[in-house]
Amino acid sequence: MRSMLNALTDVTEEHNGSIKFARNGETLTVHPPRHKNFSDVQDLMQIRHFLERSAVPEQAAIAEGTHLLVVIDHREARIYRTELHGTVPERIVPYDPDNSHRHLHNVDDDANGQRQHELKPFYDAIARSLSGAEKILIFGSATGASSAMDYLLAELKQHHHELAERVIGTVVVNEQHMTEDQLLAKAREFYNSTPTHVKNAET
Repeated sequence: MRSMLNALTDVTEEHNGSIKFARNGETLTVHPPRHKNFSDVQDLMQIRHFLERSAVPEQAAIAEGTHLLVVIDHREARIYRTELHGTVPERIVPYDPDNSHRHLHNVDDDANGQRQHELKPFYDAIARSLSGAEKILIFGSATGASSAMDYLLAELKQHHHELAERVIGTVVVNEQHMTEDQLLAKAREFYNSTPTHVKNAET
């Protein structure tokens, strides 16, 4: 139960030993049981009602004016709504007809452009998923020729000008060593601290 609530909410441990869970404007304060398991039915019902109250309606998932995080590398792009706790990412993978799993930076070596038809739908699919965003933040694990993040930004600037103008930052992260909660916390910190113009950072 604790692991589930940690994954879905913001958690604060209070001085008296209580634990406060917050999600989408709703809060719940729980006194942890002395034993491992919850045995109080009333406590369990409070948790259930809290989860029901703090659930986001389905229509909110497609609402415009949202803040999005794109975490991208050569294998896939994950798109999160940063204002939602417990958000489930939309995953987009490149077209790979021969199952070769070649890295995106290999496109520079394909002078005949054979891989362009594979990459174009990948970026187009990402752009479609970003269309309702008010602001967009992009996390990637590299820069330069091997950077899927840089490819995405260049593609947006060339073919999706309005979306490119909504990108407020590109950040290099070691995402293989970061949990989803850590990625989202970093994104929220960036959104809260950044001005409206585009910023670049590295971590």
